[in-house]
Amino acid sequence: MTQQKLLIKNGLIVSSNNIIKKDIYIENGKIIDISSLINIECNKVIDATNLYIFPGVIDPQVHFREPGATYKEDIKSGARAAAAGGVTTFFEMPNTNPSTTSKKLLNDKNKIASESSIVNYSFFLETKNRN
Repeated sequence: MTQQKLLIKNGLIVSSNNIIKKDIYIENGKIIDISSLINIECNKVIDATNLYIFPGVIDPQVHFREPGATYKEDIKSGARAAAAGGVTTFFEMPNTNPSTTSKKLLNDKNKIASESSIVNYSFFLETKNRN
């Protein structure tokens, strides 16, 4: 298996503290180094001069409609839309039909997501107030 090496040069990396010009070296999908003037032979080099590089976004409240109303949106289409917008993780609310109220239904949703989501995922479990 060929090692995949990617170098992103001269990007403006945005963090909660500042914006700083750096290179990012990625090997097999894992960030190995973030520093100035990285010079290494890579399969692909991206010139990110004057481009901003943001960390992945976490969306803690999505409303996909699987199961029950997949004609509106399912996990696969919702995850792809999330990725297109820079979202790398979502947490889905249990507003489906049936609502996610048991371990079995939660496991069912996790199975669907494991086969169709291209981003990280988690699901809220709806519980009834027993007061």
